[in-house]
Amino acid sequence: MTRGRIHSWDLSTGVDGPGTRFVLFVSGCPLRCLYCANPDTWHMRDGRETTVDEVMAEIEKYRPFLTTAGGGVTITGGEPLLQPVFTGEILRRCQEAGLHTALDTSGFLGARATDELLAHTDLVLLDIKSFDIGTYRKLTGGRLAPTLGFATRLDRLGVPVWVRYVLVPGWTDDPQAVDGLAEFVAGLGTVRRVEVLPFHKLGAPKYEALGIPFPLRDTPVPDPALTESVRERFRKRGVPAY
Repeated sequence: MTRGRIHSWDLSTGVDGPGTRFVLFVSGCPLRCLYCANPDTWHMRDGRETTVDEVMAEIEKYRPFLTTAGGGVTITGGEPLLQPVFTGEILRRCQEAGLHTALDTSGFLGARATDELLAHTDLVLLDIKSFDIGTYRKLTGGRLAPTLGFATRLDRLGVPVWVRYVLVPGWTDDPQAVDGLAEFVAGLGTVRRVEVLPFHKLGAPKYEALGIPFPLRDTPVPDPALTESVRERFRKRGVPAY
């Protein structure tokens, strides 16, 4: 019986893939993004142990509604590929149940995703934190190369992708870096869209509750004009951006 650790689950519309989604938050993440909104999912030990059967029983309660609403199931975190067997089994069973499946990942652990797991993934929400190597390291504590390699692999396998790019003033708004990412993304045939997501501070209370300083407490949120200008840089290279 396949077991894993989860933080929680929720229902969402329009922000975690198409339609209304059952969103499963798994526990554990190898990165420490400065703007992370879910620091309570960083450590696998803090999650609740459960089985795939138990998760599927919960999803089944909502399956008719999800199907009617043109949605499905999204696995996020944390980082789902930190628990690839658990994640892969849920994706497979959801797909077999006729539900659209989405995997929300940084791609940092993309090598852990087997071809079989990806065959049961209808959509990858790929979070590319920055296209500048130095900025990526400072922003996440990890390396950019695994994510770009994973993006290329998804393209080769024909897996549809929505790229997610969090816009943080002073961090990810550099025009040269944005243009570099836009050119990279434009060369991937399976990228359906780029979502430019304005940095927010909604997770700040979680840091306070955990006794952890919020690194970007004094960083301003981007104004609408900046957000739209970044989206336009992707559009100029033929990539739909929202």
